Amino acid sequence: MMVAGENPKPWFKENATLIYFLVAQLIAFGAGAASILAYMVKLETRVSIMETRGAEYTVARMSELRDKITVLEQKIDQNQSSIRRVIDEYLKDKAK
Repeated sequence: MMVAGENPKPWFKENATLIYFLVAQLIAFGAGAASILAYMVKLETRVSIMETRGAEYTVARMSELRDKITVLEQKIDQNQSSIRRVIDEYLKDKAK
């Protein structure tokens, strides 16, 4: 507000602090929005890569697990036959 006898100041000089604050706030909001946008793009890229590579990895991993299970089943069968043999031998000796 102007009082009689003062030199009129331009509006910008009177409100320079407010204008600097608003400009800084605008820059901060823009930087925040750019950061969120960059994060979203990065996340979407990761998801896309995981969808592409993940399917191949899962199939390969399942194949490895299937092979390991097959080996374990063979060992179980061998162990069962060995146990049967030991039991048969033990029972033969007991029968005498």
